[in-house]
Amino acid sequence: MPDVARDRWGVAPWRIDFHPPELSLPASIDVAIVGGGFSGLAAAAWLRLISPQTSVALFEASHIGAGASGRTGGLALAESAAGDLPGLGDVLAGTAGILQKLGVDCDLQLPGAWEIARGDAASQPLSVPARFAIDWRDSGALRVVNEVPGGTIDPGKMVSGLAQAAHRLGTKIFEHQPVRAIEWDSQSTLKLSGGNVRAKKILITTSALSMELSGLAERVQPRLTLAASTAPLSDEELSRLGLIERKPFYTVDLPYLWGRLCSDNSIVWGAGLVSPPESGDLRDIDIAGADASRMFASLERRVRSLHPVLASARFTHRWGGPISFRENWSPAFAHHPRSHDGFVLGAYAGHGVMLSVHLGAWVAEVMLDRRQLPEWGRIDPAYRR
Repeated sequence: MPDVARDRWGVAPWRIDFHPPELSLPASIDVAIVGGGFSGLAAAAWLRLISPQTSVALFEASHIGAGASGRTGGLALAESAAGDLPGLGDVLAGTAGILQKLGVDCDLQLPGAWEIARGDAASQPLSVPARFAIDWRDSGALRVVNEVPGGTIDPGKMVSGLAQAAHRLGTKIFEHQPVRAIEWDSQSTLKLSGGNVRAKKILITTSALSMELSGLAERVQPRLTLAASTAPLSDEELSRLGLIERKPFYTVDLPYLWGRLCSDNSIVWGAGLVSPPESGDLRDIDIAGADASRMFASLERRVRSLHPVLASARFTHRWGGPISFRENWSPAFAHHPRSHDGFVLGAYAGHGVMLSVHLGAWVAEVMLDRRQLPEWGRIDPAYRR
């Protein structure tokens, strides 16, 4: 993805403070990974951890974390958007264990998450102490109706930590090396801007930004999701908002709204999806454009109307990030349609923060023939529950 998208999509509050050294492209590699986000970096690091003899190279079109991973709100949610899929396991505990083994510190906090709602559901809110109770106004009373496992991470620290782990373990990481095409064969060839690289196995983790390359065209719906963050609030203000327990939250009805506290007491708020332009390429979206600007203005009005504490909230960051959905809401986790030695991982539908690392380690084991792909991840034909 060209760097210009960073400006077009705004600037997120997260800091990515690791960039790999410049290297010469290898002529061949055991495993090539396309995409420098959570999935690709986790897969690369896990491959090298459990199989040091396997050579791994990761190719990122821009800089690591330039896509969804560096632009997420950082909500750590359990399961998938389609729920608890067969064999998925405990996503939160599994990911926490992977991060620990890789030595990644990303401020992972798992205090639980609030599900909030309006209407009939909000008329019987979950019983919580008054100082933890959300009582907002947003198309009616908005209150906590359920608590689920979950929490938050710092996306910048997660990207940086996974990249450092992958680099430390011997992965060759190449930034600003977009993959133009792949020639699928017994030993396939990646066509890069800097040359060609042959690979025995290839993993593609860039579902929202390279659907033709990944074989997901017409199987996945890409969107740009919008988020904005306010300046830090005091503990007293957070208590009045019902957020002093620092649990992230999301609505279970429409209009959708989600949010989380950051370590400095700023609050990230998210709502709204921008469809691709006529080109079909999310990279052509400019959040300063009319549609996105209206959505940001609407989001900020909603936030300021939620509670008197937020009436004069100052917004410090506005940004967008790519997201992709499948019709059945389960992730794409399968062989590439054109090769048994190719793999596709992505389309998390908003549940990618923890799931991407969890499945990144899983696909690493699949590529080493130590584990099987799940039926629910198939992309042709689509799996249905």
